[in-house]
Amino acid sequence: MGVAVSILLIAIGAILTWGVTTEAEGLNIGAIGVILMIVGLLGLVLSMLFWSSWGGFRGRRSATYVDHGGVAPAAPRRRATVVEEDDVAPGPPPP
Repeated sequence: MGVAVSILLIAIGAILTWGVTTEAEGLNIGAIGVILMIVGLLGLVLSMLFWSSWGGFRGRRSATYVDHGGVAPAAPRRRATVVEEDDVAPGPPPP
């Protein structure tokens, strides 16, 4: 469950708890709203706790320590190579 789904569950639960005044036979709409808000809040907290382990917006950096006290360099990153071909006829010049 992501942050957006958690916020959506909290909003739906709040609407059911405080905004709906209709009675349904066999269902307590207020209790269902409270349950949805609790589930949404738990999902939001767990999403925030595990945000960094799922990647987030920062890159991962790692270093390997060896016995003689130095730091071994991290594995090289993969690099993409772009090859441009001039087989296509040139278009009009840019404005």
